[in-house]
Amino acid sequence: MPVSSPSRPLALALVTLLVASLAACVRIGPATPTHTGPSPAASLPPSPTPTATPTRTTPPPSVSLPPSTTPAATPSPTPTATLKPSRARATRVVIRYLGIDLPIISRDRRVPNQGPDLYPPCDVALYHTAFEQPGRPGTTYLYAHAREGMFLSLLEASERDDGAEIIGKVVRVYTSDDRLHLYRITKVKRHATDFSLVTDAPPDAEQLILQTSEGPRGTVPKLQVLAEPYEVREVTRQEARPPAKPRACYDTP
Repeated sequence: MPVSSPSRPLALALVTLLVASLAACVRIGPATPTHTGPSPAASLPPSPTPTATPTRTTPPPSVSLPPSTTPAATPSPTPTATLKPSRARATRVVIRYLGIDLPIISRDRRVPNQGPDLYPPCDVALYHTAFEQPGRPGTTYLYAHAREGMFLSLLEASERDDGAEIIGKVVRVYTSDDRLHLYRITKVKRHATDFSLVTDAPPDAEQLILQTSEGPRGTVPKLQVLAEPYEVREVTRQEARPPAKPRACYDTP
C-alpha cells in the first residue's frame, strides 16, 4: 500500500500493523479486531543520549601567570543532567459526546484465551507501542473494537454525513502521571487503508489517532479519527487510573 517514506523502524511498524489489521472488528458477526501491529522488537528506538563535551580547565601553555599571583583551584566540570523522557502512558480515553469512557492498556498486554495475533480484548482501548504517548512529539495511536460500550458510537457518528458532527469535539486522554491531555477532533478519515495520517504529519507534531473497524473480521478499511492537543491539566489519581478489566472476546458476540 502507498505510504510516505518514514524511518525504517516506523515503516516496518506501519506495514506490519496494517497487515495484521486484516482481522477487523465491528457490530456484526463475531468480534472484529482493529489491528495488531508489530512485535515489541519493532518499537521505535530510544533517542541517543548526548555525550558531554570536555571542558578545558587549565590555561593554554602560551599564557603565563604573574609571579605574584597564586592561581585559584579550577573547579571540575559539573556534568549536565540529562532529562529523561516521561514514562507516563495513556490510561483512559473519554469522548463525552459519544458516551465513550474506556481504560487503556498496552497492546502487548496478554489476556488469557486472547485469540491469535494479539487479538484486541474487549472492554478496553489499546495504545500501540510502535507509536508515542501523550505529551511527546509524534502520534499517539489508540484503538478499540466497534462494539457497544467501546468505539461503536464513534463508528456510527462517522457514518452520518462523513462524521461532520464530531469535528471539533473534545477527546480526553488521561495518563499514568495523573494528567489529562485534551485534544480536539480535526479530521475524520473513513475507509482508510494506509497510515498517511501518521506519515504525512511533521515529525515533531503531537497528535492523536483513534481507530476502529468498519466491517466484520477480515475487513481491511478502517475508521481513523485525527485529533490535535490544546491543553494539559492535573487530575486526581482516581480520575487518571481507572481499573482495567480486559476480556477476551475473539469468539464472542
